[in-house]
Amino acid sequence: MNIKELLSHDSSRHFSFEVLPPLKGNGMESLFRTIDKLREFNPLFINITTHHSEFVYHQREDGLIERQSIRRRPGTIAVAAAIQQRYGIPVCPHVICSGASASRIEYELIDLQILGIDNIMLLRGDKAREDKRFTPHPGGYAHTTELIEQVNKFNDGFFIDGTPIKHPGAKFHYGVAAYPEKHEEAPNLEQDIMYLKKKQDLGADYAVTQLFYDNNKYFAFVDKARSMGVTMPIIPGIKPFAKLSQLTVVPKTFHCDIPEELAALARHCATDDDARQLGIEWATRQVRELYRHGVNNVHFYTVSAVDSVHEIVKRLLTE
Repeated sequence: MNIKELLSHDSSRHFSFEVLPPLKGNGMESLFRTIDKLREFNPLFINITTHHSEFVYHQREDGLIERQSIRRRPGTIAVAAAIQQRYGIPVCPHVICSGASASRIEYELIDLQILGIDNIMLLRGDKAREDKRFTPHPGGYAHTTELIEQVNKFNDGFFIDGTPIKHPGAKFHYGVAAYPEKHEEAPNLEQDIMYLKKKQDLGADYAVTQLFYDNNKYFAFVDKARSMGVTMPIIPGIKPFAKLSQLTVVPKTFHCDIPEELAALARHCATDDDARQLGIEWATRQVRELYRHGVNNVHFYTVSAVDSVHEIVKRLLTE
């Protein structure tokens, strides 16, 4: 069953969550512990992030600086397959433009199809850490819409060079990202929503939002998106604070505002445990309000917050 069908299957309250593949050289045990902790609540699906290669600089023996490309978190497709096989929970790996050529993306689609994984999340991806602005990979894409067009062509039975696929498999169903406070590179919210509408028109089934802490911004975004013709589900993305440092780092990293009420509460946090408790209380309050507004599906970002997410979902589902 694809994600769109899962979302509309019944009117019960559900949640999904996102995980990060283990660092290169690490095993899957920690990731399995995360899933073991959350699967008791019957998650609707699990997203698996992916990351482009990064550049590191090393000084050679001759004194010159050499730039090398490395991948710190390989194996998104393999991780998705392992989760699906072990747990039987629908998985939705990210497929991104960043750091990938169209040819490489094509092989990712082939691998996913062989593994029977037909739910994917299509994203541009973040700019490389060393770049001032997003730079597409040679032979790759600058925009998610271009990536969508490649997937659509693959779904129609053709490789990127126009060669027919002799034995087409199941078609991919895909979601995209949405930004209640607009993407950092968008000139305004209206243009950002215009591109969201274009992704829908190209075939996106649903959108998952960037994390936010002010529900009013999510409600206003959804209302505006609906007025501009976006009809697909827009799933709110929630990430609870888990450490003191995140109270300042998360808004800067993800370009989201902190409501004054939350900021005032945060100023009283003296320890990481204080911040974690605040994160749990605030996120629980957010989701309760989302429920009251008719939102039945919430997506949690679990990185560094697995225990908090567990506590939040436990509270919500036992009310």
